[in-house]
Amino acid sequence: MTFSLAGIFSVLSNAIQPFLVLILTILAVLVAVQFTARIRSYRTKAHQYMPAMIVALLVGASSVWWLPLLTHSQLAFVTTAIDWLALIAAALGVALLVWLVLHPLSYLIRGPR
Repeated sequence: MTFSLAGIFSVLSNAIQPFLVLILTILAVLVAVQFTARIRSYRTKAHQYMPAMIVALLVGASSVWWLPLLTHSQLAFVTTAIDWLALIAAALGVALLVWLVLHPLSYLIRGPR
């Protein structure tokens, strides 16, 4: 079994196509919240808000269930170690994205302390 870079890009472009609008929307929200918060003196390490971390972890953990549904698949189809690693990596990515939005958003709502 051989893999070519062109083949990998072809598979990725076909896999991303149906979710492109969702990806761009998430990216726009992320950039808007981060930009607005940074204009108002938000710094990641200076602002501590544990509920943002807890919500991000809960959403990331729940994504193990709803990510296969989003892709019109089933959790029962996740059988190999590679499938589980990909699902766990996607769940961690979802948790990170949620935290990157909620943490500066909590700063904008609560203000500096």
